[in-house]
Amino acid sequence: DKGDISRHKVEGSWGMRPALSSLARSGQRLSAATPALRGFTRTGFTVYTRTGDKGKSSLFNGERRRKDDVVFDALGAVDELSAAIGLARAHCEEGAAGCAKEEAVEASVAPAPGPAGLRWLLPQLEGAQRLLLDVGSAIATPQTSSSEKHLQRVGIDGAAEASVLEARIDTMDAQLPPLTVFILPGGGAPAAALHMSRAVCRRSERCVVPLVEAGDCPAEVGVYLNRLSDYFFVAARYAAASAGHAEERRGDDKAGPATGQV
Repeated sequence: DKGDISRHKVEGSWGMRPALSSLARSGQRLSAATPALRGFTRTGFTVYTRTGDKGKSSLFNGERRRKDDVVFDALGAVDELSAAIGLARAHCEEGAAGCAKEEAVEASVAPAPGPAGLRWLLPQLEGAQRLLLDVGSAIATPQTSSSEKHLQRVGIDGAAEASVLEARIDTMDAQLPPLTVFILPGGGAPAAALHMSRAVCRRSERCVVPLVEAGDCPAEVGVYLNRLSDYFFVAARYAAASAGHAEERRGDDKAGPATGQV
């Protein structure tokens, strides 16, 4: 909500770090010349500028929209997702305490469930948070109203990232018992937090669908979020096993799909 400078703030928030650094340096010069300039200090940005108080904010392309616009719904959901992943990281790190990094074996193969398994998940979760910055940049740059210059600076290779996630899903799945019925979200703090990440990821995907259909967001963003939620489901099962928790399953006599994943 930074008024005329908010599009640059969005750049920094959604993965455009070089632009943010450049603008911060400019802000230092501007604030020195104009001490009353709103939104800048001698060290960079202030957190508040009051220009969003009337219920509007700016996208990366400079366009002002209401805060209840579908684009901001999607951006907010992705932001919540990153926060949920941060909580999952914290729980996994706590569960992996005492496990040396070298015990997590090679990054491409999931170790047998245990503390090393929780350690193995950590860099993947951090990587997902970093990729979500790029997802946010793409969402904050509507394709139908942004210049080619802006569009060239955002995007994500959703197909390639989905392939990476599928490989991780497969290697974790190989360490788990077959699943034929629904399970209850839970299984210890790391698993429960990963299930929460899955649910928020599903909501993020639902928010992105209308943007993709309107031609405002690349379809690959939806592909990535879809596969990411699948990853969280399997990672939650793997984390439960790694923490020594048994899965709580719905009875085999109940009809219905096994996971609820699509």
